[in-house]
Amino acid sequence: MRIIIDAMGGDNAPSEIVKGALRARQELGVDLLLVGREESVRACLPADLPEGVEIVDAREVITMEDDPSTATRRKKDSSMAVALRLLAEGRGDAVVSAGSTGALLTGATLTVKRIRGIRRAALAPVLPSGEHGVMLIDCGANVECTAEYLLQFACMGSFYARKLMGIPNPRVGLVNVGTEDTKGGELQHQTFALLSKAHREGRIQFVGNIEGTDVFSGKVDVAVTDGFTGNVLLKSTEGVIKYMMHALKGVFYKNTLNKLAAAVLKKDLAAMKKSLDVNEVGGTALIGISKPVIKAHGSSNETSFFAAIRQAKQFAESGIIEDIVLNIDSMRLRGD
Repeated sequence: MRIIIDAMGGDNAPSEIVKGALRARQELGVDLLLVGREESVRACLPADLPEGVEIVDAREVITMEDDPSTATRRKKDSSMAVALRLLAEGRGDAVVSAGSTGALLTGATLTVKRIRGIRRAALAPVLPSGEHGVMLIDCGANVECTAEYLLQFACMGSFYARKLMGIPNPRVGLVNVGTEDTKGGELQHQTFALLSKAHREGRIQFVGNIEGTDVFSGKVDVAVTDGFTGNVLLKSTEGVIKYMMHALKGVFYKNTLNKLAAAVLKKDLAAMKKSLDVNEVGGTALIGISKPVIKAHGSSNETSFFAAIRQAKQFAESGIIEDIVLNIDSMRLRGD
């Protein structure tokens, strides 16, 4: 398997990106296409280019200041744009980038294309919850949604949860302001009706409306929402986790007795910290694109970028995209 890497994307590019990629080459056995300014990328590599590693020169870099809606079109020789073209041409099996989320989403949609029949691609991170985690779909790709978009998100999220999260019959919940059937606005009412119908027809296992607190309670495996709400929920969660870990550290360093308690709990605390660490997750899949594209964290270090490549490999091997293609008719509204 060959993974195409946007070597210039992210806050720590290209050094940490290349380190994570080389680790993936060693531990996962994937071949690599490192796309970026050749001299900058080569400076991060051993003198003798490792077997299975190739550099593709791309002179431009998409920055956070670039308009995400036009960046890959205006900067056609950027590392991100070239990486996506290589994927579309079949030069690799997946793309991983820590660059601009908006530019990657737009570029993937225009260059790699959506799966035929899918209205919008969605950002779908897996957040810590229970044994398997919970997928939040969408978390920012689509600020304004229709009920049909959310129906498709629910179906695509269910495929992902089955194939990659190991959940035979994923439970789908609709994020809302209350659990009652009548809660929410027009979008939630319409979506509830569509998801309920899909449940009756055996297409998904819809468990109803869920509140924000239910997302991490283990009640659902796939939490469906519009991109605006999903992004606020995601960022709020990240903020709470950071605060909690900082506050917990303050408690254990407060006095000698607490420090002794921390020493006793050191192993368990390390495991908890790891389970909440975004670096261990790696990235977010762009569900609905016709080939695997993974958005790694913008601040990715070697560990998190390695995890993103591992996720890309699993995604490419899973057959999720093929499942969506085969079942696209079940995701359309009547009359399509």
